[in-house]
Amino acid sequence: MLPTLTHYSVYVIDDDPIGRESVAALVRSHGMEVETYESAETFMASFDRAGSGCMVVDMRLPGMSGMELQKRLVQDGISLPIIMITGYADIPSAVQAMRNGALTFLEKPCSDQKLWEAISQALDLEAASRLQRQQRTDIVCRLKTLSGDEHCVLDMLLAGKPNKIIARDLEMGLRTVELRRARILEKMHASSLAELVQMAMLVKLIVAMAQEPSAEGFAHPNEIEATIRSLPDDPIQRMQTAGSSDSPRSEADGT
Repeated sequence: MLPTLTHYSVYVIDDDPIGRESVAALVRSHGMEVETYESAETFMASFDRAGSGCMVVDMRLPGMSGMELQKRLVQDGISLPIIMITGYADIPSAVQAMRNGALTFLEKPCSDQKLWEAISQALDLEAASRLQRQQRTDIVCRLKTLSGDEHCVLDMLLAGKPNKIIARDLEMGLRTVELRRARILEKMHASSLAELVQMAMLVKLIVAMAQEPSAEGFAHPNEIEATIRSLPDDPIQRMQTAGSSDSPRSEADGT
């Protein structure tokens, strides 16, 4: 379930007071919180990094421009969806804004319906992204509850090795491997190996753990967290990254 959108804010940055208040009135009419700023500098000075929502940014701001603000946000690790607006649209600027990560590019004046559709899309995207980041955090917390021996078994499960091979490689009984596998599934709140693999893909552990094990044979929590920080938020990029390694075998192969 996605977080409730009423907990989100729309940040409007526009030096034109009439345009700024027009967007703010539209947002309020839909029951959403809105914060307005006359410049990129005032926004950066007061923005709470814990805030969530989306941004409506005028491209031609005095001082730091809208596109410069966009680059600054990327540098500071702030990933709010941005709707870029301008009264002086040109194709190169629109292309550059989109390349820099803007969700959409609108030319003033635009209809309330078109602007609200863009804001709604941005808020939906932010809600999904926040949920995904929370899921990653939850998975990392569960990974930290695994013992070193359980991490060893997990590495091999993600590498697609069946229980018999794991038992042979770790020089332990098959029953011991089965018990550790069951404990791993329980601690990770996974109902099946397939679900466990999905969790691993979400935090890019198939590559980090199966291909680059530590000296102890399993990934430490700090290694896992470093991996998560490098994982792209874009779901297509994430799947391409995870899919660059060999896919684990099906659960049926692991019995």
